[in-house]
Amino acid sequence: MEKVMNILKPKPNPQQLLRDWQRRLRQECRNIERQIRDIQREEKNVQKAIKEAAKRNDMGSAKSLAKEIVRSKRTVNRLYENKAQLNSISMHLGESVAIARTVGHLSKSAEVMKLVNNLMKAPEVAMTMQEFSKEMTKAGVMEEMVNDAVDSALDSEDIEDEIEEEVDKVLTAIAGETTAQLPEAVRKEKLKQPAQAVEDAEGADEEEDLEELRARLAKVRS
Repeated sequence: MEKVMNILKPKPNPQQLLRDWQRRLRQECRNIERQIRDIQREEKNVQKAIKEAAKRNDMGSAKSLAKEIVRSKRTVNRLYENKAQLNSISMHLGESVAIARTVGHLSKSAEVMKLVNNLMKAPEVAMTMQEFSKEMTKAGVMEEMVNDAVDSALDSEDIEDEIEEEVDKVLTAIAGETTAQLPEAVRKEKLKQPAQAVEDAEGADEEEDLEELRARLAKVRS
């Protein structure tokens, strides 16, 4: 009976499909904007902790926290790229519907296929893009495609050197007011120091606070 009802149910016209897709794309953009705001709010707390660690001459903790800032900024940049690609999909879909008014049906769009395929590799929107891919393939906007494996090694060793360079930049920018007061040789030595072992209850509490900050920032990035 359900199959019969599906057959009898009128198919949505291109304009209806476009409105639904664009509405969902706008919602996805709003979700991205909210995630960016959450990450940047947590970054401010971490930046404050970096300054406090630098004032205590605990450059090991400062450097560890700065690395989290670097990773978060990479995530934010990726989210902005995702948002731009979502907006591009919406624009190209509008063009496809305009053409459909002339030819009577939706035509395949190589640009939409390319953008959707790219976004299927982005962890933040992969599930939504998989749904879009199925719907757009059914509507004739895309061809069925096999998604490549998602690159999950964003923080692998091949970018560790680059992260280390960025870490030093972050420390200079955020904790510079403290480290700039030190002699050059001392400042360089402190940047190389590992995190000091916690020797008393107060130090243990500080370490727990730093771990909580790292965990919160990692959570909003995920």
